[in-house]
Amino acid sequence: MNWKNIVTVYLKELKDSLRDRRTLISIIVIPTFVMPALFFGVGKIAAGVVNKAREEIPSVMVLGGEDSPAVVAELGAAKKFKVVATAPDWKQQISDKKVRAAIQLPPGFEAGLKVGEAGPVILYNYEGELKSGFAVNELERFFRELRDRTVTARLAERSLPATLVRPFEFKRENVAPPEKVGGNLLGGIVPYLIIILCFTGAMYPAMDLTAGEKERGTMETLLCSPVPRVDLVLGKFLMVLTGSLSAMLLSLASMGISAVVAGMVFAGGPGAAKAAGQAQGGAGLIPIIDPMGLLGVVAMVLPVAVLFSAVIFTVALFAKSYKEAQSYVGPMIFIVIMPAVVGMLPGIDLNLRLALVPILNLSLVCKEMLSGVWHWNYIALIFGSSCLYAAVALGLAVKMFNREDVMFRA
Repeated sequence: MNWKNIVTVYLKELKDSLRDRRTLISIIVIPTFVMPALFFGVGKIAAGVVNKAREEIPSVMVLGGEDSPAVVAELGAAKKFKVVATAPDWKQQISDKKVRAAIQLPPGFEAGLKVGEAGPVILYNYEGELKSGFAVNELERFFRELRDRTVTARLAERSLPATLVRPFEFKRENVAPPEKVGGNLLGGIVPYLIIILCFTGAMYPAMDLTAGEKERGTMETLLCSPVPRVDLVLGKFLMVLTGSLSAMLLSLASMGISAVVAGMVFAGGPGAAKAAGQAQGGAGLIPIIDPMGLLGVVAMVLPVAVLFSAVIFTVALFAKSYKEAQSYVGPMIFIVIMPAVVGMLPGIDLNLRLALVPILNLSLVCKEMLSGVWHWNYIALIFGSSCLYAAVALGLAVKMFNREDVMFRA
């Protein structure tokens, strides 16, 4: 193995890749511009949809209530929802989103309130539908207030204080530092994005440097050069690794800058954005993340990026054309996504067994580090096992590159 040869091959492939439009788009354009634009664009659209749904005055129906005119009148006078005429097909209208919810008042509800024997109020809604959920929340708030007023009035009739049924209040107060709160909020999504970007960043360079060269007929010329094959494969592999790491780092930098700019724009300036984040324990417009945790995540990603680059490089070697390589490599992203998604699920905690599962272990340990929790024994185990997996994958890539039946299969 000659490092001069390896660097020469690497620089040659780097120069060729920088001239290739597909590689530039996958490594630079998409991570730097498209991903942040999609991330914040979708967030802005989702926020707009939710705000619009909150502003809408939902239509509701009242079932029964003939013997409770005062309650029905109060419902009709409410400003947060609009009572419409009751129809026999009220269930279908809720399912068709023409009406957002319905209220079933029990017989004798108003009279029962006065003696404390009112039956239960049933709220019918479209489970999982956003606007129906908002309508039911407003109805629940209305009946809670009605219940509280009724209790207060009955206590006042007996010259008893209202605190008799509510002897104390309670409130929540966050004691965790903003870095831990922000890390807990973003601890699942950041590793997921990093894993996906590392994989996709390695895809196109790997396919172009293997199947692409076979298709263009330049692979034979390269193999005829007086450079050992191990030097050739390592030089090409370094280019694939560069693509993987570049996509990840550029995307992180772009998203970080975009988050700061968005906070400055929507919060009225950097000071306001920072104050908003600190006031909410790091859960404001700009969640605060421990920089050491982010550096730890980048360090843990390195062997996984090597693993991805080597595996994709090896798989793409079996293809005779760029299109065939896409059909081989494309479905592999689902193998990568599934462990990353599992790592985002609540209740999945890092343990000795999961620390040996590739990708899943990275997702779990990165989530812990971003939250300010450093399990050094697991970190060492995961980093070591990831390095071992990467070394095996790289060794397999070198072995496959030296096989004539793989390089020139019919």
